[in-house]
Amino acid sequence: MQVKRTTRLETVEVTSDGEGLVSHAGAALVAELADRVGLTAALSSALEATRERRSAHDPGRVLRDLAVVVADGGDCVTDLEALRGQGRLFGAVASETTAHRVLKSVDEGLLERVRAARALARARAWDAGARPQTITLQIDATILSSFSEKELAAGTYKHSFGFHPLLCYLDETEEALAGLLRAGNAGSNTASDHFTVLCLALEQLPAEDLDRDILVCADIGGATHAFTSDCREANIRFSVGYELGATVREAILEVPDAAWERAIEADGTDREGAWVAELSEHIDLSAWPAGSRLICRRERPHPGAQFQIFDEHGYRYTCFLTDQQGESIAALELRHRGRARVEDRIRAGKDTGMRNLPHHAFSHNATWLEVSLIAQDLLAWTKLICLDGALAKAEPKRLRHRLLHIAARLVRSGRRTRLRLQADWPWAGQLVAAFTRLRAIPALH
Repeated sequence: MQVKRTTRLETVEVTSDGEGLVSHAGAALVAELADRVGLTAALSSALEATRERRSAHDPGRVLRDLAVVVADGGDCVTDLEALRGQGRLFGAVASETTAHRVLKSVDEGLLERVRAARALARARAWDAGARPQTITLQIDATILSSFSEKELAAGTYKHSFGFHPLLCYLDETEEALAGLLRAGNAGSNTASDHFTVLCLALEQLPAEDLDRDILVCADIGGATHAFTSDCREANIRFSVGYELGATVREAILEVPDAAWERAIEADGTDREGAWVAELSEHIDLSAWPAGSRLICRRERPHPGAQFQIFDEHGYRYTCFLTDQQGESIAALELRHRGRARVEDRIRAGKDTGMRNLPHHAFSHNATWLEVSLIAQDLLAWTKLICLDGALAKAEPKRLRHRLLHIAARLVRSGRRTRLRLQADWPWAGQLVAAFTRLRAIPALH
């Protein structure tokens, strides 16, 4: 058998004498989006008091540049260098020393003002097309490892070392509404922390949307009497995981087969191998807010799954507690099952600056966490307002490789400056369309 020899690639000569080229040209879309929705102006107003002199870098602009760098894949202040080397496209970018100074100037009071600036920008982004049809707040904690001694870094319940922040994402839009940085040994079911991050998330919603039906979802860590009572007082519905204790297990075994109904998929079709039943009449729920319901799902385990003693009938069981009314238990279970998407949001968040908390001081790392949340929001708004098709659902890595990291040539002809993308780049047309959609938003004055 004759094997065809592969053609050897031509050796390309590499020089450094190019002119007019800019890298990470697509990141200009994210930077301009921040300006269009008023985030840059709001941050500038929030940090005005820290500006030492008018000739110095605007602290709000510095914070915006940091968020753009993080959205573009950076994970430390040093990565500002990528923007600083593209001054014709991104303008004057602060030095690393100045950026550190801005981050360290943000105390608790200024952090509240930064959050308020985010809320103002969010309202404008929603008016520009990012407003969701429903509002589902997903709360979950995660572990951020630390590889050096940092303030309040501690051993975690997973036998690692670092921090244990509590986060809240808006399920429908992937926006990172709130984050509460906590010590590594913080509890998983601390009701006060859950309610604090819920309040921070609600403060991010536009005022006209607070009267809408809002559902907050959490895992078993949110299943506390105090937290669910707080949700009731705030007129917010809850859906939280519920522990499979001995009493619940006995109640499940007493449920007749006729009481189990098929679980459903998002398109309304039956979910293969899954059923749901309500246990409210079999379990004493008097200690929970009035109207609470306990719903159980049984499902055949995936091939290769390890069985537990209680799985002797060939099913896996999970339960959740909710005070939602008026829908079928299958629909309620479908919405609670969507809580699993928060794991994807957190994973993408760790890929957007959240994995690395670069400072020693706890307060400085709390500010960095807020920068990461801003970056995640910018990516979410980019997809909601500027993109369509597959890219509107892309995770950060794919978005960066296809759009944000594209190189282009910056040319000036007459009185106009053009950013010329490579014609045969597969996603060049989508980036041009994204800029067109963005610039349809009226600019702030």
